Amino acid sequence: MAFVTHRFIRTISSTTVRNAAIKHVTIIGGGQMGAGIAQVAAATGHSVVLVDTSEEILKKSAKGIEGSLKRIAKKKFADKPEAGEEFIQKVMKNVTTSTDAASVVPGTDLVLEAIVENLKVKQGLFGSLDKVAPEHTIFASNTSSLPITDIASSTARLDRFGGLHFFNPVPLMKLVEVVQTPMTSQTTFDALLDFSKALGKHPVSCKDTPGFIVNRLLVPYMMEAIRLHERGHGSKEDIDVAMKLGAGYPMGPFELLDYVGLDTAKFIIDGWHAMEPENPLFSPSPMLNKLVEEGKFGKKTGEGFYKHK
Repeated sequence: MAFVTHRFIRTISSTTVRNAAIKHVTIIGGGQMGAGIAQVAAATGHSVVLVDTSEEILKKSAKGIEGSLKRIAKKKFADKPEAGEEFIQKVMKNVTTSTDAASVVPGTDLVLEAIVENLKVKQGLFGSLDKVAPEHTIFASNTSSLPITDIASSTARLDRFGGLHFFNPVPLMKLVEVVQTPMTSQTTFDALLDFSKALGKHPVSCKDTPGFIVNRLLVPYMMEAIRLHERGHGSKEDIDVAMKLGAGYPMGPFELLDYVGLDTAKFIIDGWHAMEPENPLFSPSPMLNKLVEEGKFGKKTGEGFYKHK
């Protein structure tokens, strides 16, 4: 979860991998995050296999990656359209797709999961892949809210398991939170840091705590904004304006909630509340719960705290 300002420029590195331990990457999940990670990895010279449950999903993912690359090429090679087309084809050649993760994992250095935020589903995935992945293969999750330790518990490679939390949209956002559990070896952690840098990203080191760094600060901030509004201490419009003009934020908290999805915010806070019910920062919100029950998730449904055309 992240927010974007007009100051971000759509750029991407096309440098090749240099002395990287991780050269072949299998990405599980062809959604927006998985496809974005695949694009960035392929553009930096990594061999990428993008895996999902159907060919239809994967065709849509590949089309999305190609469309994103065309936008990049249009800006990067404005005066050289031939070079732009060569750039696109070079990157796309580094991406293959599959609906059978077990068949491609034996040849990979890193398995990176970007699927639904459901602990049991993630555990089932990694538990099955652990049986067929080579000993050297590192496992990582792109989860934004679930404990990496709990996900890793389904495998026998606790020392070779970490977190790689990318931010949306992946080609634009420079940050990657690299998460080290108490069992993650230093060798594994260093390899994940190096991989992030090879992608042209700026990694930060995180411990396996709820929300890591960004969401651990961001989600309680958004929840406190809702509570402030619930108490009648400020309208959502005034709160948004105050945080933009007073704190310099590109979006107010209610604008941000609508952007990331009210259902996503509720899922995260409910999970944290279950883990730490006495923590007031993790208290649920009746207003948020009601909006989600009504199917008002934000921009993706056309209405959340605000109405969207």
